[in-house]
Amino acid sequence: MDKGTRKRLRRLGIFAVVILAGLYFVPYLLVFYLICGALDVARHHKITYELVEKYFMGNGILTWLLSPLNLLIDLFSRKNIGVFKLQDMPPEHRAEIEACVEAFRTNGDLIKQRVAETLGTSKRGMLTFRWFNKPQPSLIRIPELEREHRFIKTVAISVFNTRERTSWHFGPLRLTFRVLCNLDPINSRDVYIRADDKIHYWVDDPLFIFDDTFFHCSINDVDQVRYCLFMDIVRPNRAQGMFDRAVDIAAFISGSLKTMFYKNWSFIR
Repeated sequence: MDKGTRKRLRRLGIFAVVILAGLYFVPYLLVFYLICGALDVARHHKITYELVEKYFMGNGILTWLLSPLNLLIDLFSRKNIGVFKLQDMPPEHRAEIEACVEAFRTNGDLIKQRVAETLGTSKRGMLTFRWFNKPQPSLIRIPELEREHRFIKTVAISVFNTRERTSWHFGPLRLTFRVLCNLDPINSRDVYIRADDKIHYWVDDPLFIFDDTFFHCSINDVDQVRYCLFMDIVRPNRAQGMFDRAVDIAAFISGSLKTMFYKNWSFIR
């Protein structure tokens, strides 16, 4: 029996114990969570065993635990189609995205220089300017990326070293959508991001906006470093005041959990 099979059987065994214990001690709560989790998984167009396993037994457990909240957030938000074009965003959202993208491109050489000085052999790096609206210390100054925006809450530069990729994973919370912009897309189909059943090649379009609570992974299978502007923007909704308060709470929690969620990343100042 190979290592992968043993790991899968161990996960199934632990999951079975948890389910049996839950049915005995908190049956109604467990059934409620199973229903919410099933609704969350059913949003995907491509449902695989790996998706279900990771959602309920792997790195998606936090997303499952937050599924009641995420489903409630959906009720107060505009329709979630999963993957978006810039024109799908409201004008105020588009204006902030376009301003940050322009600043990112204008300062591309400065960003590359700073990353080259610090990344070294690290597989992935994150140069942060704001994290859930909290300013982050940085040795390079780009005012548009540092300032407080109305809708954009996180602004960073995501860097993948050569031949690097993430595993399939889920973001935890649907208060925001993820906005990525590739600095200088290489002419290759080996550099892309997958979200649910969609494959987005950076060479086709350097901008990608998506709901990161969908199952996704990112690939840089070339001998060139990949630089992406990395932003979280409050999703268009029908209760902005409530979303603002919820984002403030998420910011407090996210700051303390940042290193846990991004343990495979080197943070660059």
